[in-house]
Amino acid sequence: MTGSVVGTACDACLRRGYLVGRLATHIAGLLDRPHGRVAGLLALPDQKLVEAVAGEHAGDALAFLEEFDAVQARASVERSGAVAVCRHDQSYPAQLGNLVDAPRVLFVKGRGDLASLSGADPAVAVVGARRASTYGLEVARELGRGLGAAGVTVVSGLALGIDAQAHRGCLEGDGAPVAVLACGPDIPYPRTNRRLYERICERGLVIAELPPGQRAFRWSFPARNRIMAGLARMTVVVEAAEPSGSLITGDFAIQLGRPVGAVPGQVTSSRSAGSNALLKDGATFITSAADVLDELFGSDRPRSSSGPNQRQAGFAPPGDPVQRLLLEAVEAGLGVDGACAHSGLPIHEVRAGLSRLEASGHVSRDALGIYRRTAAR
Repeated sequence: MTGSVVGTACDACLRRGYLVGRLATHIAGLLDRPHGRVAGLLALPDQKLVEAVAGEHAGDALAFLEEFDAVQARASVERSGAVAVCRHDQSYPAQLGNLVDAPRVLFVKGRGDLASLSGADPAVAVVGARRASTYGLEVARELGRGLGAAGVTVVSGLALGIDAQAHRGCLEGDGAPVAVLACGPDIPYPRTNRRLYERICERGLVIAELPPGQRAFRWSFPARNRIMAGLARMTVVVEAAEPSGSLITGDFAIQLGRPVGAVPGQVTSSRSAGSNALLKDGATFITSAADVLDELFGSDRPRSSSGPNQRQAGFAPPGDPVQRLLLEAVEAGLGVDGACAHSGLPIHEVRAGLSRLEASGHVSRDALGIYRRTAAR
């Protein structure tokens, strides 16, 4: 067991996970050839996958399938400190099922709650350039902090630059980040982010498609990007050149029919060419965590707490017992999780109630997405 996640992968799915790991070098060789990319490669059944990538080594790979020892594999996963969760398990994130090539098994490490990713509590992928500007790094950290403080899971790839800053901000906001790796779950990658990797394991989750001990390949980075987009209800690109892996994540989100947001950057900077192009193509304009929360939960009024039209019909009056409990939680600075404990309501109902209070003018959100009490009414 790792934190609250229990490994219950069935033999067939576990075997598939280790098969992908075993074929990883062959997949790299295939995808590195000119025009060698196979559409839906990871969606192929086991034998077809072997035939597509293994070439003259297909016999060895098929023998591996026949001789696979699930007991030994589970022991190996356990020794690494991870667990294996397959698509048949109730804690497997249901939203990944929208991917045509969803991983049959996830190798997971950390103390977070994998099942919560399938609940009413949404996750947001925050991605961007490795060689980011100071501006991009600051925005990514603020987004992560604000979303974490609002109880929203921040998903990213642990890469240098934007990814790492989004993770750090989420931790600073007392959130539980999720890092999706292009290698095995037990390998901090890049090594310079080892301490960040450890902090994420302590508070959140590290997820990988490749089994423990497996190194990263060039093809496994876009492969993990599809998982990030699949886990998230929304993808936000902070700073991205053209082309870039961050744009690949955005493309996957678009294919899944999920909203994509982008942070505006300098029009003269190549680092922002991709993210600015997303905005031109209709991506949601993101300047703060509050913008992301508006996209996720809706906002029926401007964030300004002044003006004559703050109260709107259809919302509970201030004397409503539930609204009063939520107001007390906001006044006490308890945050979203604290409001859940104070009111006894599930997190999605608390967020809905806070949105109603915001719409009626009783609370407002600052740039970090933190709720504050407005003038007494």
